Parts: sequence; structure tokens; C-alpha cells
Amino acid sequence: MITFRWFGPRDPIPLAYIRQIPAVRGIVGALFDIPVGEPWPLDRIAALREDVEQHGMSLAVIESIPVHEDIKIGRPTRDHLIDNYCESVRNMGRAGVPVLCYNFMPVFDWMRTDLAHRLDDGSTALAFDDDALAKLDLSRGTADLPGWATAYSADELNKLLDAYRSVTSGAALERVTKVVDNPANGITFCGGSLAADPKNDLPAIVRSLGAKGRIHFAHCRNIKRTGKHSFEETAHPSEQGDIDVHAVLSALHDTGFAGPIRSDHGRMIWGETGQPGYGLHDRALGAMYLHGLWEGITATATDMLPVPR
Repeated sequence: MITFRWFGPRDPIPLAYIRQIPAVRGIVGALFDIPVGEPWPLDRIAALREDVEQHGMSLAVIESIPVHEDIKIGRPTRDHLIDNYCESVRNMGRAGVPVLCYNFMPVFDWMRTDLAHRLDDGSTALAFDDDALAKLDLSRGTADLPGWATAYSADELNKLLDAYRSVTSGAALERVTKVVDNPANGITFCGGSLAADPKNDLPAIVRSLGAKGRIHFAHCRNIKRTGKHSFEETAHPSEQGDIDVHAVLSALHDTGFAGPIRSDHGRMIWGETGQPGYGLHDRALGAMYLHGLWEGITATATDMLPVPR
């Protein structure tokens, strides 16, 4: 199923516009006004699902229920917060939403060093420069960084960053799935994240994890590497970056993947303005590119097209 991320009523892209992208029939959504750490009420999740379904699509994924920083660090409040998180996950299930994509990264969730990097074609895109990040003085943790909601000591922050950096390969993802060796514990395969390291063989990672049924969601985008651990986001087609998107989708298909796929981190094109990485136009182009590839791979588009209404 081709899906599209929607940021709720505050998103300048309404569900009615997303519904007009021919291949998209699923929404990746969340509740953005609930304080981190509080349980998500069943009625709110159900209302989100109903809103999506009224526009002819399904609520395919929650991305994400934020993980409180105290859980990541293991502070004394973590047990209570974990209980709240579990209740949110149970309410997701009760509301009939099958997939949760969550992030365990420290503070940043995801980060880029440039939100409007100009590409050769005149569009702008997200970019990450590892050298720029290295210039941040983290010797006092987050104490000297403005706007950080959570205070980290230098030791806490470094431990979290080290843990995050250790999960950047297929072998590391295999370890994550074995922490709780249950088919429900899978991964979101994010091609862009893994492709930042040229040593990663993306189709091989898909085939290994996919054969075990441990890929539950796929972020399919493209990047161009610009240095060690540095890259710029590009248009989705394989020729635009360093990811063979056709090979990744072929591996997903060969391992029987039938879950949600979404285009990710589009460029800002045709004069569009909005949330960096999450405009309408380029992500819609990406969704149609992914749909076309899947049709060619499977020789039928039946399982990717919207349900007739």
C-alpha cells in the first residue's frame, strides 16, 4: 500500500488533496497535541481514523507515539511512562491501526543541518553535514543549546548518541529484532538512513530482515552522499541519487512484503513553501514513482491502487 504522511489539522496539505494522488490509499498520521508521556485516548485515535476514512483512505500507520526522554535515559520516572506508552499502543490496536513506527533517537527525533539546501535543479531539500554537527560543543550536554526541552548531561547525551550510532547497519537491525524475538517487533526500513553508509547493501538487508517477516513499514526515498556520514536528499528516482530504488522494491516484493510504503522527504519544487521535507508536490511525484516501479515489478497494480468508491 502506498501511503502519505499527514500532520493533522495543522498540516497545510489537507486530506482532500492527498486523496487526489492516484496511488495513495493510506495515511501515516499521529496525534500532535498530546503531551509526550501521556497515554493516547482511544476516542482520539478512533476520531483520527474516522477523519481519514471519510476521505476514502485508511489510517495505515501511526508515526509516531513519541518516546519520552526519561525512558531513553532510564530515569526513575521511566516505569510509569512505559506503562502510559503501553496503554497508547493498546488503544491503537483497539482502534484498528495495525502499525506503529516509533523513534528512539535522542532529543533530535531526526535532524538535518540544512533545511533548505539548494540543489542543481533549483529546488531545495534537506541536507546533513556531519562536520557541521561535530562543531557543536556538547561538553556540557544540552545546557548551552537554546530551545531544548529536555536537559541532558554530557554523559547522558554521549551514551544516547553512541547507542543511536550503533544501529546503522543490517546486523544492528537484526539485533534490535532479537531483543524481543516476536514477529510483532519489526523495523521501519528507511533506505535513506541506511544509505548514508556506502557499506550497507540495502537489497541484502531487505532480503535478510524481510525473509523473517520483520519489516513492517518502508520509507522509500533517495539521497546523494556528499561526504562521510553526510548527504543531501534528492528526488526519488534511482538516477537522482545513490539508492537503487528499483532493487530495494524488488527485494521487498521477493520477500512477500505487503505492508505500507511511503515516499519520504520530498524537495520543495514549483515555488511551494511549507514544512521542510514534507511539501505536497515532490512527495506526490515520489508516490507515483514508487507505484510505477511496483507495477512493473509485480506486473499488476491491483494491490497498490485505491479501493474504487
